Amino acid sequence: MQILGFVSCEKQTEHIAPAIYDRDSVPTMTTYGVNQLISDSGVIKYRIVTERWEVYQNTTPQKFVFRKGAFLEQFDESFHVQSFIQCDTAYYNIDAQLWELRGRVRILTKDGLKFSSEELFLDRRAHEMYSHRFSKLVTPERTLQGSYFKSDERMTKYIVTNSRGSFEKSDFTGETDTTSTPTDSTNVFLRPQASPRPKLPTTP
Repeated sequence: MQILGFVSCEKQTEHIAPAIYDRDSVPTMTTYGVNQLISDSGVIKYRIVTERWEVYQNTTPQKFVFRKGAFLEQFDESFHVQSFIQCDTAYYNIDAQLWELRGRVRILTKDGLKFSSEELFLDRRAHEMYSHRFSKLVTPERTLQGSYFKSDERMTKYIVTNSRGSFEKSDFTGETDTTSTPTDSTNVFLRPQASPRPKLPTTP
């Protein structure tokens, strides 16, 4: 009884965990099994399919996070599929309107262009895509690989730097013959030009 009396008279100490504030890394909403259409200026331009969609509205910047991967389709004004994109992880910066795709990024366009990389940024304000990681593009005509990639949002105009791959001769000369290669000027032997000499007199 004395023990019980001692415990009951002892000052109680509350063990309280630190409060979780809105600006901590806690999503304001998490949605599972998403299949949603996204509009831009009143026109449906994207479809997103993902297993998990986290919304962070009280962070700086505000963002969407897709930790379980994402599949995106892009539509034209007639609601025809222009391309599809898939990746292992995706982030969308709401303020900057910037997508950041990570891990096994794959793209296929209506023109048959295939893109693969471990990173891709989609800037909706600038209407362009770019990657600072090794990227590979495969078209019906050629294959390109490089450490930097940039294109318009429809992937009809693109550049690859520090690249290697196969090219057609017409890419450089405008010709259609792909069997011959331009002559390397370093291997051409040029005969020296002869200097004019005075005419020798003839003997009678």
